[in-house]
Amino acid sequence: MNWIGVELAMERISWNEIDFVKVGNAADAVGKTGLTVLRFPSGAQGGLHISGGGPAARESGVLDPTTAPTPVNALVLGGGSAFGLCASDGVMQSLEARNIGFPTAYGVVPIVCQSDIYDLSYGNPKARPTVQMAYDACERTFISTEPMSGNIGAGTGATVGKVCGMEHAMKGGIGYAAAKLGNLVVGAVVVVNAFGNVYDRHGHALGGVMDEERQHILDACQLMFDQYVGVIESKPLVGKSVIGSIGDTSLKNSNARGEAVLGMEKGNTTIGAIVTNATFNKGELTKIAMMATNGYARSIRPVGTLSDGDTIYAFSVSESDALVECDTNKGVNGNTDDHHFEIQNGLRRIAEGESTCNIEKEIVADVNVVGTLAAELMSDAIEDAMLASRVNHSEFLANIIDLHEVKI
Repeated sequence: MNWIGVELAMERISWNEIDFVKVGNAADAVGKTGLTVLRFPSGAQGGLHISGGGPAARESGVLDPTTAPTPVNALVLGGGSAFGLCASDGVMQSLEARNIGFPTAYGVVPIVCQSDIYDLSYGNPKARPTVQMAYDACERTFISTEPMSGNIGAGTGATVGKVCGMEHAMKGGIGYAAAKLGNLVVGAVVVVNAFGNVYDRHGHALGGVMDEERQHILDACQLMFDQYVGVIESKPLVGKSVIGSIGDTSLKNSNARGEAVLGMEKGNTTIGAIVTNATFNKGELTKIAMMATNGYARSIRPVGTLSDGDTIYAFSVSESDALVECDTNKGVNGNTDDHHFEIQNGLRRIAEGESTCNIEKEIVADVNVVGTLAAELMSDAIEDAMLASRVNHSEFLANIIDLHEVKI
């Protein structure tokens, strides 16, 4: 593919230049898990696409195009698999204390979506993101923004290349990428916790299944194909052929019908999000999220398997959503009637063309353009995650050894 035209057409920017999303992180450095909070100060419309077979998610129903266009206040990307989904309570507590959320007669209800990776196989499987961690991460978004890459936040326990089990795997992490096309801004964030190998745009392996000596990265797809026909000799992507000792686990010994397990870890998930300042509805954002999965396919092989829970969100910040946080803040010290008066007043002012919190004029963009750019940026974010999360083999294996010592 010719990338020159893509580079010339857009301006690469730092995630720190995106002012309509604030990022906060929290982690358990000992247990090797964590979470990342993306807060939308002006609220956001969202869409969602799940391409993997085993997702762990919370409040995903509010992003269904057939439901009401309720603005989302925050997204949590976390570890802990389904155990970690309770962490969003901490974000809700932080936002409720500031009277931020969907207004009801009896108080605001913060709308917080969440997706988690399976990171129980790295570090301590009993360590999961907590409500307090999420609360702290959300609080930090009101002070600064922390879009940091690598082994931080939700990327703390991420790993890749688990086709032959954790002993052959490598470290993954969280990464970011962003760009501008005129006044259009698009950003991508991803937590790379893949079953398969990860590649850069030139086809070079950034991480994946390693041989017994951890000298070469093996071809994850070829390992699956070889195992299917009973061959255990696999060629590395770089270097000489390697005879693996992963065993000959056949289809008939699989715990799941029709699934060749290879002794592989079944807990994987790459989760990510696209954010933009252009105005889209939930149906259009769902399409953008679907197009962004092309970035997964370009960078991760295999991807979207039944052993993955691969998920991508897409969020749009628009002026019509701005009153959710700006106007509800005005009612913090007032009673419920005052609060609802401000909401109605905000609606009237927007209808009359008056901004309630100095949001720029509505940006209209094409779904195809944003979806295409989203896929490019998702690939870049995946590469950023892998480059920033590298650890030496002894450190990685130490966390795998620790896992074996935990009483499950």
